[in-house]
Amino acid sequence: MEVTVYILRCSDGSYYTGLTKQGIEARVWEHNAGIYDGYTAKRRPIELVFQEVYDSIIDAIAREQQIKGWSRRKKEALIALDYEALPALSRRGFAPRKSSEGDGS
Repeated sequence: MEVTVYILRCSDGSYYTGLTKQGIEARVWEHNAGIYDGYTAKRRPIELVFQEVYDSIIDAIAREQQIKGWSRRKKEALIALDYEALPALSRRGFAPRKSSEGDGS
């Protein structure tokens, strides 16, 4: 079974991190259609900006939770595939910049 961990950019500029066992295109469509009442329902349209596929649901859940705990800047480095920047962006490793933009995790 494949499980996709994904990050969406919402219309308000915030990010939403989730996972799905269905095809990612179908899941993105559900978010944009407002099928479920949740974080993205009032922040449409959304755009898929990152995805990783896992063979194990346990690994996917762990990764989703890890990403949800990250700062906005660290998520943006991941989205940009700037893996070298990730360690320096840990919450202990830098002083976060102040921002009024939300982050739905």
